[in-house]
Amino acid sequence: MRLPQVQFWYEFASPYSYIAAHRVERLFEASGAEIVWRPLMLGPIFAANAVDGSPYQQASPAERRYRQRDVERLCAVQNLPLNWPSTYPRNGLLAARTALIGCDAGWVADFSKAVYRANFVEDEEINEAPVIAAVLSTLGLDADAVLDAAQAPDNKARLKAQIEEAQAHGVFGAPTVQLPDGELFWGNDRLDEAVRWMQDGAWV
Repeated sequence: MRLPQVQFWYEFASPYSYIAAHRVERLFEASGAEIVWRPLMLGPIFAANAVDGSPYQQASPAERRYRQRDVERLCAVQNLPLNWPSTYPRNGLLAARTALIGCDAGWVADFSKAVYRANFVEDEEINEAPVIAAVLSTLGLDADAVLDAAQAPDNKARLKAQIEEAQAHGVFGAPTVQLPDGELFWGNDRLDEAVRWMQDGAWV
């Protein structure tokens, strides 16, 4: 019997996605669901907003300070290390393309968590090939072969199509989980609510 699938849409530049990536499997698999990792880039999604092409970055100084402190508190509660990147937000394009290869090969979860560590703990430039190659090598993977596949035209087109799919489903930010019934829950702070929705059987 196939397990119900929960789509986990995430962005490597997002600190809330960093936190959610370390919770989502534990929360949903306890409810008998399978997590489908769906890396994306928020830039094209934000750019489609004619009112404000980058909602996060246009936040007021007070809101930015609050969000930073909020992330720090949440990481402390989850026992996640945090070292704010010297470049923020970072371009995660190469990481997202590489993660797509991992989706097919079965190592996307470990890879994604390792990339988050490189960004939010080790302050590495996750859009640079040597950084991603090092992450792949630590996972015992053939870095050169994977990076070649990640940068292939068909894989670049695949990421573009995945972002368009996310938009078609109504995804506007990350992290977002999409339940089997199509319900969307945006934000790390909505993961528990999404689990309760599933447990109540509302998606059946």
